[in-house]
Amino acid sequence: MTVTSAIKLKLKNIKHIALDMDGTIYNGSTLFPFTIAFLNYLKEHRIGYSFLTNNPSKSTDDYLRYLGKMGISATKEELYTSALATIDYLKSKHPQFKRLFILGTPSMIKEFEEAGFISTEDNAEDRPDAVIVGFDTSLVYTRLCRAAYWIAQQMTYIATNPDWVCPTDQPNILVDCGSICACLKGATNREPDVVIGKPDPRMLAGILHRYHLQPSEIAMVGDRIYTDVQMAKNANALGILVLSGEARMTDVEQSAIKPDIVTEDLAGLQYLMSQSH
Repeated sequence: MTVTSAIKLKLKNIKHIALDMDGTIYNGSTLFPFTIAFLNYLKEHRIGYSFLTNNPSKSTDDYLRYLGKMGISATKEELYTSALATIDYLKSKHPQFKRLFILGTPSMIKEFEEAGFISTEDNAEDRPDAVIVGFDTSLVYTRLCRAAYWIAQQMTYIATNPDWVCPTDQPNILVDCGSICACLKGATNREPDVVIGKPDPRMLAGILHRYHLQPSEIAMVGDRIYTDVQMAKNANALGILVLSGEARMTDVEQSAIKPDIVTEDLAGLQYLMSQSH
């Protein structure tokens, strides 16, 4: 792998790595063999890291347990999901909202309830303040219809993330939040009022604030151009695309959004970083 002076310069001042999860550090339920070595490399060189995911189907505690089973020890401070970003958005922009109809997994609903929100029932008399739609792997048709009903009533409508599909190591296509919202648009002729999660730069803003970093000191690493790389661009951070998940080199060639660096996987990125140092 050729390491140009331009790549070395881009990586030289990076103090923190924001890591996408599915497709970057693991694929479905399979941890990539290079992930632990990469994290150890960051620790040895005193480069901080955080895990960012657009997948809100698991709560923070569930994700920490999930990572632990794979051999990755992480803390709550190192993890930020699109569900947490949505909660932060609601508390900041709509502090009056308390009652939510949430189209999401029980784990996601629990995360919102623990943050102080009330999850309304699938009942026309249990009126919410807003509708939240996420990556609902427990999708129930009647609840999908209820979400459409409230959306058609012009309720505030927020999506946790824009992803069309979720990466998997199984012979399947996992329909993600963006696809569920497309279904709801067909039924209601409405797009979400707000779509949280990558590429929204607020997913990185918290990390920059927490660790007192400048955008030039953080790199966003992920396997999707339209979420991971686009967010890096939106936040003026370094955008690194790995080809271990969704994106392929043909996608890079066809996309108007160009990553700062493209590498096969985290092992390739580790090599590039070692050369830059």
